[in-house]
Amino acid sequence: MSRTATRAGARNPIAFDLKSYLDQRTDAVNRALDSYLPKEDTRPATIHEAMRYSLFAGGKRMRPAVCLAAAGACGGNEADAMPLACAVECIHTYSLVHDDLPAMDDDDYRRGKLTNHKVFGEGIAILAGDALLTQAFEIAAKCKGWPRYAHQQIILELTNAAGSLQLIAGQVADLEGEGKKLSASQLRYIHERKTSALLCCSTRLGGMSANCSAEQLRALTAFGYNVGLAFQIIDDILDITQTSEQLGKTAGKDTAAQKATYPSIVGLEKSRKIAKELTAKAFASLKVFRGKAQALEALATHLLHRDR
Repeated sequence: MSRTATRAGARNPIAFDLKSYLDQRTDAVNRALDSYLPKEDTRPATIHEAMRYSLFAGGKRMRPAVCLAAAGACGGNEADAMPLACAVECIHTYSLVHDDLPAMDDDDYRRGKLTNHKVFGEGIAILAGDALLTQAFEIAAKCKGWPRYAHQQIILELTNAAGSLQLIAGQVADLEGEGKKLSASQLRYIHERKTSALLCCSTRLGGMSANCSAEQLRALTAFGYNVGLAFQIIDDILDITQTSEQLGKTAGKDTAAQKATYPSIVGLEKSRKIAKELTAKAFASLKVFRGKAQALEALATHLLHRDR
């Protein structure tokens, strides 16, 4: 994992210990999630065990990390942002549990472990996803709200990102696009909603938790949007260049399902070029923070160069 990030416009790279940063935030997020969720033996135990199985299956916690980093860039308190970071992670995990179902992507492995439905059955997996989505809003409801961002606005931010116009819209378009020849703009529509929307929501919520200015919120929105698109393009690339062991999930699934991907439409090298261009745009949007967004810069660099 890279330990440096290059600030947009800077002559020299800024040393940043991303591994330490992520390790510390992952531990904090895991502790918070553990405190928010019912314990495994809470009746009915099966559903709580299933929820925790996927939520604590070793995820990278990138969305919470981006949320906390955005709060830090705006001079906020990470403790204030933590409920929102955890809420986003619950929504993300629910989407993965449902995405792996036989009726969706039909995958047997996620994060190197058997998928939820392979362990608990399809019925419990569906309910576990439902419960995680609901849990997200219970957690978010515990945030205090801020002078510029009322509690209602925080909840609306989550519902908009997770609803039928964004995350679910991307999943629907992804399903309906299987086996069809899609244009680059149609694929971008899917990526904007299925991946970018929740990452963008993460950065915006982090900023809101720090009572950020309108200018800062616009910058975080641009950062989240561009990083989210780059993230999914790299995912497309990794699906055809890495092994299942490296990815922790079944490699080549997109090709087998005849899904449109950036490499299949524009080629591998152009896909890498587009991801780099999007990351450069993300960096440029952070100029408003005047060097206080090192964690966001490091995360963007890592997501561009990751190998899993």
